[in-house]
Amino acid sequence: SYRADGPPIVGREARRRAADAARDTIASVKRFMGRSSADPETKRLSPYRFAEGESGTVRFEVAGRTVTPVEVSAEILRTLKTRAEERLGTPVRQAVITVPAYFDDAQRQATKEAGRLAGLEVLRLLNEPTAAALAYGLDKRSEGTFAVYDLGGGTFDISILKLVEGLFEVKAVGGDSALGGDDFDRAVAEVLLAEMGRERDPRLVRQAIDAARAAKEALTARDSVEVEIAGFRRTLTRAELEAAMRPLIERTGPASRRALKDAGVEGKLDGVILVGGSTRVPAVRAYVRELFGLPPLADIDPDEVVALGAAVQADLLTAEKPQHDVLLLDVAPLSLGLETMGGLVEKLILRNTTIPTSATQEFTTFADGQTGMDIHVVQGERELVADSRSLARFRLSGIPALPAGLARVAVTFQVDADGILSVTAKEQLTGISQSITVKPSHGLTDEEIERMLLASLEHAEDDMAARLLIDARIEAQRILRAAEHQLESNGDLLDAEERAPIEQAMQSLRAAMESSDHRPIKDAIERLDHDSAEFAKRVMDRGIERALKGHTAAEFETGEMSEHAKKAYRALKDE
Repeated sequence: SYRADGPPIVGREARRRAADAARDTIASVKRFMGRSSADPETKRLSPYRFAEGESGTVRFEVAGRTVTPVEVSAEILRTLKTRAEERLGTPVRQAVITVPAYFDDAQRQATKEAGRLAGLEVLRLLNEPTAAALAYGLDKRSEGTFAVYDLGGGTFDISILKLVEGLFEVKAVGGDSALGGDDFDRAVAEVLLAEMGRERDPRLVRQAIDAARAAKEALTARDSVEVEIAGFRRTLTRAELEAAMRPLIERTGPASRRALKDAGVEGKLDGVILVGGSTRVPAVRAYVRELFGLPPLADIDPDEVVALGAAVQADLLTAEKPQHDVLLLDVAPLSLGLETMGGLVEKLILRNTTIPTSATQEFTTFADGQTGMDIHVVQGERELVADSRSLARFRLSGIPALPAGLARVAVTFQVDADGILSVTAKEQLTGISQSITVKPSHGLTDEEIERMLLASLEHAEDDMAARLLIDARIEAQRILRAAEHQLESNGDLLDAEERAPIEQAMQSLRAAMESSDHRPIKDAIERLDHDSAEFAKRVMDRGIERALKGHTAAEFETGEMSEHAKKAYRALKDE
């Protein structure tokens, strides 16, 4: 909570002050991490005053100044750092910070920046459900497949984990970045405000939310509670509370079922671990039992289990002990790839791939004499760039001007343990390279995340058909270009009778390219390959003959032949 005449207040005192200074008190700030001010979801999240920031970033107007979500987070971390130092009696310089599993690159970068502003070296960003699994794995030595159902104040995360002694592997993740206990409080507050029938102002809304939260906590152990808001009084029952929260609780179902399907463990769970203060609500626990068909585990305080896991991870990273004692494997929540010819997405790192990870793939030039290549990094599950999220663009220049397909560029995607993506493109002949660390201007909204995942399922068949069609057309263009070049350069190897079927097959392929189905194009390509096979052999023989002219096999074996001639000789031996 910000004041005009003093430093910010953090914690319970700030919550108490919120009733009188609603617009100067920021709650659940991680919901705003990495978001754009233009994002309509930003305005829906709270009644705060917003100011325009650089690059469209969110800025809050509080107590006569503006602050960013990163600065708010830094204040919280700075306070935690101070309290830890007072308790431990020693300086605290390093930290493991937990984040929702659904945080994307922008939100993770913002969290690391907040840690830096607070004077901390961030050793690792750890997904909250993964931290919980680490805590349970150490304390219980559980083995099997578990769901970690994490419903906190601001976000919902679901993770499917394979636990074997010493190894925790996240098989799938999902969730909702704008669903949590704060939403439960607002839903109950809405019921109370509607009954009051008064004109709403920020102070009254904040009082209603505070009363709803207190009632929710009390009703975890009681059947009814008295609620009082600015002179309005009524009895709220647990049944009424659960009726108001039920639609929100049920929103956790689709993401949970999708994660089970992604992990391939539908109906094969050994247990469900509860994380987050909102899982104390009896209605949540009942729904979890109903959803998974298992009684949930809550041996460790759900408010403390994530912190315990983070402490264990910090100990592993800093203590003088073998690092193989506990191995933790996290996953990438969305696929990462780049744009190829025709607007297709070539995925290098698939969704739910264990991280840290890296992947390298070679790409070739498409046009003769091409000296540059645009690298467009995208995120999502769809097959076309138009349906994916653009993350970054850069250009690799200085590629040797060679015939199409000869220059080779190796593109490497590397995702570190914090989920941050680095991309490097390197031309293999010259060694020139360009790289970028992906820092999107703002994060995904919960609607965008949900839309991306659902759309990939709903449009899977159409996407694949479109991809096959584009692939076939690109292959046809390449083959036609090569055939035209060879007919022009080596047409003297054919007589008119031999040339006619090749030209006819080429014309048939051009016509097939107008089809909206990839199969006629593939058939036409096969026909052209068949009709031009003898011509291709003659062209190859001529090329090998020219390359070997003036050389013997002995020269190849002794290394006295040029590299070009060596390649031709190898091709001849293979033939």
